[in-house]
Amino acid sequence: MRYTPAGVPVSEGRLQHSSSQTEGGAERLVEVEIAVLALGEAARWLQAAPLGGAVKLTGFLAARSRNSKTPVLHVNSIEFLEGNENGSILQEEG
Repeated sequence: MRYTPAGVPVSEGRLQHSSSQTEGGAERLVEVEIAVLALGEAARWLQAAPLGGAVKLTGFLAARSRNSKTPVLHVNSIEFLEGNENGSILQEEG
């Protein structure tokens, strides 16, 4: 975790997704890895997420920078799916 000059916590990482999807009537294994970025309280929760743990992240996609169009998922809420029967949800206020 790092902090902005204004003292806001920032956490960056990578999210790996793997699932089986139906496409054109056939099953297909889908795998993707994407960069994630969280600010404020969401950054603290993302930092606490166990490596390899199952989470559901919601937010929005944006380009990494003006010069790089690589997508980054900006996290607004985190739902921890493992270790809690009903899941626990963090939603950033505001």
